[in-house]
Amino acid sequence: MNQVVMVPYPGRGHINPMLNLCRLLSSRLNRHTRTTIFTVVVTEEWLGFLNPEPDQDSIRFTTIPNVLPSELNRGSDMVGFMTAVQTKMEGPFVEVLDQTEFPVKLIIADATMRWPFGVANRRNVPVAAYWPMSASSFSVVYHVDLLESHHQLFANVSGVISQLYFQLIP
Repeated sequence: MNQVVMVPYPGRGHINPMLNLCRLLSSRLNRHTRTTIFTVVVTEEWLGFLNPEPDQDSIRFTTIPNVLPSELNRGSDMVGFMTAVQTKMEGPFVEVLDQTEFPVKLIIADATMRWPFGVANRRNVPVAAYWPMSASSFSVVYHVDLLESHHQLFANVSGVISQLYFQLIP
């Protein structure tokens, strides 16, 4: 049995697209035999929001503790929330990997989080970056330094964006 671990950024615009990808991959890979299990890792709070379908035997959910500020009021301190995502989820995620039933053959992680890539590299597990937003939004974030150097931004955000998004592989 193969296991793919899916790690979405804890936000609806990231989790829902990753679940769609998970369903698509599961239906294609498991068309004739159930040989691949997809394990989606979310916080306990997010599992309560999702209400997963019980009839999907090849898609499982596992949780990490609520180490982040609640989704219900994260907008009051967005930078604090984003910082917590980058600093507090790795430890519980490693514990989940240590307790998996089947060997992890692949990790698919949201590209906005850098720590899953380090975890995968340390464990010698292949990792794929998943970007759930449009290519144009990726290009803007990826090239924010150029936009800033050409005075096309009205705020100095390059330090924050590069720290939070694009230090993917340590």
